[in-house]
Amino acid sequence: MPKSSSDRRHFIIAGVLVAIVTVLLDWGLNAALPFPAQASTESFTIDQLFRWHVLLIAFLFALVMVFMFYTFVVFRRREGDDTEGEHFEGNTTLEIAWTAIPLVLVVLFSFIGVNTLNEITRVEDNELVVKATGRQWAWTFEYEGGVVSPELKLPVNQRVHMVLQSEDVLHSFWVPEFRVKQDLVPGRETSLRFTPTLEGDYSVKCAELCGLTHWNMLAPVKVVPESEFTAWLQTEVAKVNPAVTSAETGKTTE
Repeated sequence: MPKSSSDRRHFIIAGVLVAIVTVLLDWGLNAALPFPAQASTESFTIDQLFRWHVLLIAFLFALVMVFMFYTFVVFRRREGDDTEGEHFEGNTTLEIAWTAIPLVLVVLFSFIGVNTLNEITRVEDNELVVKATGRQWAWTFEYEGGVVSPELKLPVNQRVHMVLQSEDVLHSFWVPEFRVKQDLVPGRETSLRFTPTLEGDYSVKCAELCGLTHWNMLAPVKVVPESEFTAWLQTEVAKVNPAVTSAETGKTTE
């Protein structure tokens, strides 16, 4: 092994070790922290952004730790060596690189983040509007026609616009399988949009510490075929106001 710390072979060896550690760490993090099921259109976009972030974190950790431990091992003081270490005046190229590369990464991830945000918050025609109200420590969901339910029932592959409000303190609407999350702020309405793509049973969780039983502020979510949702909504509207016809709810009957 060359003794000079400026020998290029040190950088080549350390660079290879950084690449190996990055790959292993990225694999380990993804294996140890698996994502929930992808149950919305937005989940694919958001998961990809998370994976890029995890890869970057793995690389930066490897970059620092590999060079540090490589230096500890290769350039440690040997027994009987009382000479002074090498003196460095600096490296202009290296200083420019570690200033420019992080700047490029910040700009790149900002661009990806803005595009991701625009993608998941886009407004579409014919959205299903549901008003969600949070209170210590429960949820209610209001549909057209005055239907109020403790369960959030949604049609699959239908863009949903959640209008969120809180009756007391800060809460946060979160269905892990949908990935999107939005705070409920007292005194104002907030919005959240997503498109469920996988039928099944899920759960709304409050992701904002909101008091004594915050941990139990849950509500069932059921994603069903469109025909089943339409039949359910018409039935519920008829219970609330039998005079309201299915045509007035904006739904069609067979």
